[in-house]
Amino acid sequence: MKKIFIIGIVASGKTTLAKRLSQIINVPWYELDSIVHSNTPMGRYKRTAEEQLNVIMEIDKKGTWIFEGTDRDSYQCLYEMADTVIFLDPPLWKRKIRIFIRFIKQKLGIEKCHYKPDFTMLKLMYKWTKDFEQSRKDFEAKLTRYNEKVIRLRDSGSRIDGVPRSDFGQKK
Repeated sequence: MKKIFIIGIVASGKTTLAKRLSQIINVPWYELDSIVHSNTPMGRYKRTAEEQLNVIMEIDKKGTWIFEGTDRDSYQCLYEMADTVIFLDPPLWKRKIRIFIRFIKQKLGIEKCHYKPDFTMLKLMYKWTKDFEQSRKDFEAKLTRYNEKVIRLRDSGSRIDGVPRSDFGQKK
């Protein structure tokens, strides 16, 4: 059984890795943003923490999954439920560039998103990145509780390209 939780801050490569890994190991992947924010015929709304947990538990009943998202209080259970936790941690400078490139692509319609790609959202992405860096020690302390199942990928060169690279399976 495979249960993989991919965690990282904005523009760390979570969705890209989840899609590739899903194809390689034939396990469905889920964006946690889509679980937090539900699209309905009446518009987009934020589910309560209890509703989010219910969706996660329904998916978990299927047996295998890949969840990817940022670290939120509402789904801390995924650290326990996962067989493997992958923390994507590219350098700060790289994430900042990726945020800007993503914004441009979304504005040009090259890349789709579930939110309005405006300057408010761009500022929020940089704010979330700054907030993460300021609280990094707390996040790192949390990860140490799950050390036996954490894989840390620091650079895109250590990501998969169809097959795992030599350092993909190493726990760090």
